[in-house]
Amino acid sequence: HHIREALQMITEQGCDYVFSVVRRHQFRWEEVDKKDCKNPTSLNIDVAHRPRRQDWHGELYENGSFYFSTRTALESSLKQLGKIAYYEMLPEYSVDIDVDIDWPVAEQRVLRFGYFGREENAAVRLFLCKVSGCVTNGQIFTSVSGEDHVAINARDVAGIQMLQRENIEVFLISNVNEPLSKGLLEKVAQLTGCGLQFGEQQNGFEMEQLMKEKKLCWDEVAFMGENSEDREILSQVGLNGVPCDSVVADLIAAKYMCQRPAGNGAVREFAEYILMLKKKSLLQVHQEHIDRDNF
Repeated sequence: HHIREALQMITEQGCDYVFSVVRRHQFRWEEVDKKDCKNPTSLNIDVAHRPRRQDWHGELYENGSFYFSTRTALESSLKQLGKIAYYEMLPEYSVDIDVDIDWPVAEQRVLRFGYFGREENAAVRLFLCKVSGCVTNGQIFTSVSGEDHVAINARDVAGIQMLQRENIEVFLISNVNEPLSKGLLEKVAQLTGCGLQFGEQQNGFEMEQLMKEKKLCWDEVAFMGENSEDREILSQVGLNGVPCDSVVADLIAAKYMCQRPAGNGAVREFAEYILMLKKKSLLQVHQEHIDRDNF
C-alpha cells in the first residue's frame, strides 16, 4: 500500500519526484575535533528549552525504501524538478540494517509482526503437523527384538496440549512414504492425544476432504511441515511453520521459521506463536505502544 499510495502522488497529484521518509526523534549535535577543545553545537534543538523527545515532533529522514520519479525528471538527471514530495512511513515499516545490532532487532520485528507487516490474524481452529521431521527428529531406533522406536520431546507434547486447551484441534499427518509404521504412528498420536490423518499422497486434495468434514477453510488451518512434498499444503494454509533444520526451509518463504530443530521443541515454539497471534486477534485495542492521536 505504501508503493501504491506513493505512485498516486505522481499520477494523481502531479508530483515529479516522491521519496520515502520516516520520522525520528533524535537530537543531533555537531561533530567536533577533540583537539580543538571546541564546544559542540546542537543542530536541531534549543538546549535552553530542551523538550522531551516523545513530546517533540521530530524530524524526517530518508529511509531508502523507494524513490519515484517521472521519466522527464529522470532523463534530466533530476535537475529540472517541479513538484517534489515525500511519503512518510510509520516506524514499524522502516527497519534499517546498518550495523550488527540491527539484525536481532529486525528479527524480533519479523517474529512479532510477520514478514509483511501487521497481518490479518485469522483464528486458527485446526493445526496439522507432520510426524517425521517435526514431532520427531527423523531418527528411528531399532531394538534387539526388531521393534522400531522414536523419541518425542516432552516440550512438544506440552505445546500440543496448550493448543488443545484453547480449543484448537490437532492432527498428526503422514502418508505411505512415511518411514514409520502405521502402528507406531498411531502410538505417537495416542501419546500426544491427537488425531491421525494417514493418506496416500498427503496432498491438498486429501486435506480438503478433512477440512470439509471439519467445516473449515484454509485460512483457519495452521500447518507445520518439513519436506519438499509439504510445499503444496504449506502454501495454501493461513499460517505455516517449519523447523530450522527442515529440508523445505530454503525452498519456501515460511511465515514462521522456528529457532529450534525438529524433535527438540520446534512444535512447542510454533504452538506458542499460534497462541500469541490468537491472543492479539482477540484484543479489542490496537497493539500500539504509542498513542498516535496524542503524540
